Amino acid sequence: QVQLVESGGGLVQAGGSLRLACATSGRTFPTSTMGWFRQAPGKEREFVAAIGWSTSYTYYADSAKGRFTISRDNAKKTVYLQMNSLKPEDTAVYYCAARETFAVGTVTESARYAYWGQGTQVTVSS
Repeated sequence: QVQLVESGGGLVQAGGSLRLACATSGRTFPTSTMGWFRQAPGKEREFVAAIGWSTSYTYYADSAKGRFTISRDNAKKTVYLQMNSLKPEDTAVYYCAARETFAVGTVTESARYAYWGQGTQVTVSS
């Protein structure tokens, strides 16, 4: 089993920054992928960013490109999402997710991720 715990959410003004962290424990998979998703009230969960656990591969949703950066610290078994230039439309619950396989073509698909954190709220005020 893999356990994921997110932290770092909060309330920030538009244009501000937040850094989310996802601490992992339990089994780790050399070929796994870590992803960040978000879900706003009344909307479906959407992909934000993904990173290979043992590769330098990263992938971003169009809404995140140029503003968000996903990174990992293998020693700490932690994945980060640095969010800059935040907008009110970034308001959502952000979830960390993990999958056992690495497949570039399906990193955006939430159904491919077997493990999820409890989520952390990000609220951006205008």
